[in-house]
Amino acid sequence: MDRKLTLISASAGFGKTTLVSEWVAGCDRPVAWLSLDAGDNDFTRFLTHLVAALQTIAENIGGSVVSALQSPQPQPIDSMLTILLNEISAIPNKFVLVLDDYHVVDAKMIDDALIFFLEHLPPQMHLVIATRENPQLPLGRLRARGHLTELRAADLRFTPGETAAFLNQVMGLSLAVEDIAVLETRTEGWIAGLQLAALSIQGREDIPAFIRAFAGHNRYILDYLVEEVLQRQPDHVRSFLLQTSILDRLHGPLCDAVTGQKEGNARLEALERGNFFLVPLDDRRRWYRYHHLFAEVLSAHLRADQPDQVAALHRRASMWHDQHGSPADAIRHALAAEDFKRAADLVELALPAMQRNRQEASVLGWLKALPDKVVCCRPVLSAGYAWALLSCDKTEAALDRLRDAERWLETTADSRERLEAPSAGMVVVDEAAFHGLPGTIALYRAAHAQALGDIPAAMKYARRVLDLVPEDDHLRRGSATALLGLASWTNGDLESAYRTFADGMANVQAAGGISDVIGGSIALAEISIAQGRLRQAMRDYERGLQLAIEQGDPLLRGTADMYVGMSELCRERDDLHTAAQHLLKSKDQGEQAGFPQNRYRWRVAMARIREAQGDLDGALNLLHEAELLYVSNFFPNVRPIAALKTRVRVAQGRLGEAFGWAREHGLSVRDDLSYLREFEHITLARVLLARYKSDRAHLSVLEVLGLLERLLQAAEEGARTGSAIEILILQALAQQMQGAIPAALVPLERGLTLAEPEGYVRIFADEGQPMEALLKSALKQGIARNYVRRLLAAFSKIEGKTSVNQVLSEPLSERERDVLRLLRSDLSGPDIARELGVSVNTLRTHTKNIYDKLEVNNRRSAVRRAEKLDLL
Repeated sequence: MDRKLTLISASAGFGKTTLVSEWVAGCDRPVAWLSLDAGDNDFTRFLTHLVAALQTIAENIGGSVVSALQSPQPQPIDSMLTILLNEISAIPNKFVLVLDDYHVVDAKMIDDALIFFLEHLPPQMHLVIATRENPQLPLGRLRARGHLTELRAADLRFTPGETAAFLNQVMGLSLAVEDIAVLETRTEGWIAGLQLAALSIQGREDIPAFIRAFAGHNRYILDYLVEEVLQRQPDHVRSFLLQTSILDRLHGPLCDAVTGQKEGNARLEALERGNFFLVPLDDRRRWYRYHHLFAEVLSAHLRADQPDQVAALHRRASMWHDQHGSPADAIRHALAAEDFKRAADLVELALPAMQRNRQEASVLGWLKALPDKVVCCRPVLSAGYAWALLSCDKTEAALDRLRDAERWLETTADSRERLEAPSAGMVVVDEAAFHGLPGTIALYRAAHAQALGDIPAAMKYARRVLDLVPEDDHLRRGSATALLGLASWTNGDLESAYRTFADGMANVQAAGGISDVIGGSIALAEISIAQGRLRQAMRDYERGLQLAIEQGDPLLRGTADMYVGMSELCRERDDLHTAAQHLLKSKDQGEQAGFPQNRYRWRVAMARIREAQGDLDGALNLLHEAELLYVSNFFPNVRPIAALKTRVRVAQGRLGEAFGWAREHGLSVRDDLSYLREFEHITLARVLLARYKSDRAHLSVLEVLGLLERLLQAAEEGARTGSAIEILILQALAQQMQGAIPAALVPLERGLTLAEPEGYVRIFADEGQPMEALLKSALKQGIARNYVRRLLAAFSKIEGKTSVNQVLSEPLSERERDVLRLLRSDLSGPDIARELGVSVNTLRTHTKNIYDKLEVNNRRSAVRRAEKLDLL
């Protein structure tokens, strides 16, 4: 009990639940109990049930978490868990939480949540997990730290003495020693097998002969015992057991609906009293489940004895769940019944809610289980299928489903928004969705084309959406307008892109799509950066962050992305400390507070900080991780990670690899230019300049200057000031390499003029000593004196200071620095917590993070390490 976790792990039938139940009965602490089933793989349901279990200890706990789960906007997991942990920390007494049957959970999100829970577990709480298989938790680390107590099958298996006591005392048999030995050998101390044997033995006259007959493999013994148990029950009980074996959870009225019998609650209570492998799922004994192994055997017997009844039973279960507001269960049973028409109807009706809640993965699973011929004749369902596939980055498959939907429309070119009644052979359940189908299909067509980079098609379909959908349909009109903005961005028309995309997001916001609007802030900020408007980009990110805060929770999905964007802007202004702090804030939000792209964007931003700190190897490693985590979306990929890696390799002098990248991507100085490849061509210019610097090949610098002149003209024509500044810098460096300093100062002065109002720093400082020398020459000529002095000061800072963060694997947060300073004092842990105004548990979390980052394992070592690094 002094450790964080007790793990009871063994295969089915070893009495894990019974053992924990007996232990709980004699425990001197309050116990919260949660029995899990397959439905708890849904994180929302899991956390709701977890809170309900904890409320048996403290009835007011978790209210805000439940409210967050019911919010239409996705909430970050770490945020909700932190709130719950803080509330647990306020419980005055020690208690135990039991998670029974954890093996049914097969969701990484829940495993990750439990890991977070264990890492921050308040000292008054002890966690017990009972499972058939090892959970996906860091068991090795927990063992090494002394946080884990384990009970395995060898610990749970009955000894001969325990077997005798169980059979003769608990089950009321009077077996001879040799008969007990036979059963113990046959079952290998497996408790469920012994219980089944005892049920079969009860009432028999020739018990020794019965026992000796079981001389085969344990599996066959089990089959025979179960048959004996079933055959010895009255018909109505046996029928009830078999028919209800299709249910994952048992509830009296549900059982009545499935079996066609009555008094389902009474039958469940009787089965529980009779030890028929029934496990209650709540304290009120309203919901149960069968022991998993028992359910599997019952189900097998049902299929063997009543194969023609299985589909009808699932169909009845589906109807009951549909009538009682459980569409997911209704669909699952309809699919199990192979009643594909009913399943398709239910999925079509569930689509709007599933789309609002972004549950495309579940929808995709259902639709894949349906035969194509069932889906193809349903245009609304086909369109929903396309949505799910597009949302899961399966663009090619999405196109086939869009075609299935389109063939039911009268024409594609002049479809009206309001369709008439469905034609012969067509199946429609959601009439409202059917009437709006032309606009919906056009929207998905536009998104599909944008994802593939077919910009003319994306614009054509997006404009069709605007022609088809009514003015008050803010969501579809806003989405289509935003896609037009993305198309303009891809074409390099940034002014139009920003204006159009902002208009689209205003419509989406009017429709209540707050999380989408926050995500749209990323696009607006990146367009602003390309325009050279760093201050506007920061306003875009700050507006997105403020929008999240206004919803009542600053951790709304997309918040983490805002911090990553703000970090990149702070890095450009050479505020590396604030840039790192923003990335820490983003990481603290957890992955659920970010969009799928945030994982790679975070690493790119941290790589840029590492590069600014001179840690080129660290930067390259982070970019490699980012490349592996890259997830595309509808935004144009105008800054490919491969090109970023090449720039770092140039800085490392690895020109062979840099030229290999250029060859692999088919880049040359004579290419036709486009905005989508502008960053790559500027990178190519860097590679060629580096070669000229190393071997002084006169032709290469002339080629570079020609390429740079063409790039500058294109950037200026597209008002892409961000690119223009970098190109002018490279022109200046190219002239400097030839010794033409006056000629170099001409483009440098233009670049300084464009960069000064927006506060650019790193774009100059990252060029190193050659740029420092040029800036000194500019200062002598009186060019932008104040700005140049600020830039030269940045060079002095680089030369005079080795960043601590080059030594640390991850920078310390401001709060961790506060804790570290107090760890140097003589204050005790509780005194430090009071000084900082935090709980002792929170202090422990900060201290653990400090130890990890400093790579130490105690307070004295942390202080010594901090002093060596001048952190204090």
